Amino acid sequence: MPEPTTTFTAGQLPVEVYASEREMGIAAAERAAATIRDAVAAKGQARVVIATGNSQFAFVEALHEQDIPWSQVTAFHMDEYVGIDANHTAAFRRWIRERIEEPFGPAAVHYIEGDAPDAEAEAARYEALLREAPLDLVCMGIGENGHLAFNEPNVADFDDDRWARIITLTDESVKQQVGEGHFPDEASTPRTAISLTIPALLSATSVQVCAPERRKAAAVAATVSQEISPAVPSTKLREAPHATLFLEPSSAGLLPANA
Repeated sequence: MPEPTTTFTAGQLPVEVYASEREMGIAAAERAAATIRDAVAAKGQARVVIATGNSQFAFVEALHEQDIPWSQVTAFHMDEYVGIDANHTAAFRRWIRERIEEPFGPAAVHYIEGDAPDAEAEAARYEALLREAPLDLVCMGIGENGHLAFNEPNVADFDDDRWARIITLTDESVKQQVGEGHFPDEASTPRTAISLTIPALLSATSVQVCAPERRKAAAVAATVSQEISPAVPSTKLREAPHATLFLEPSSAGLLPANA
């Protein structure tokens, strides 16, 4: 297992910096595999939420090298655009299907149906699935504006009683989706999504946050240093000792000197 070049704790949040994105991904994948194996050994199953997006590529690629009892894993994802169909190139359902379901064959994969005729009812349906049993592992990233899933700055609710709800994307999040190549321009990017809430994400026994790349450096620095508030939703991670933030040199490049 790769060893981090730097470790520290931000509030209650363990932070680990690795020498490369590849090593970061391997470390996160090995930790995830161990968590899943422990849950299966204890309960006969594991319930796992997996983020989509470019920040998860190294982590998901490294999952191929792990010993994971996928036949006893139920997988969820954490958001989906409202009105988008499952085969759209930017659909998070497609991302999960192609990178998790097809290569690994989990026992079950529960998808958020973004094109369901009633988005509010779909959010409630998905929330009910999430609440059927405790979540063992959440694997996620941090948005360029500090969002978690699509819980956006200044509107994220740290005490939300819902586990899934419809949210409106900020202009920053729309620009990120275009910048990552998911949509050709802002006009074609959906403005609403069904997203897991922060209480849902942090309810898991273990939470892993992979945040590579230079474009995430400002959000990472804010996460570990700014006041814990919905202005930067990812600051809530500093109150989550059961989480770990995985970084590499580029994303760690703006960390304060005393971090």
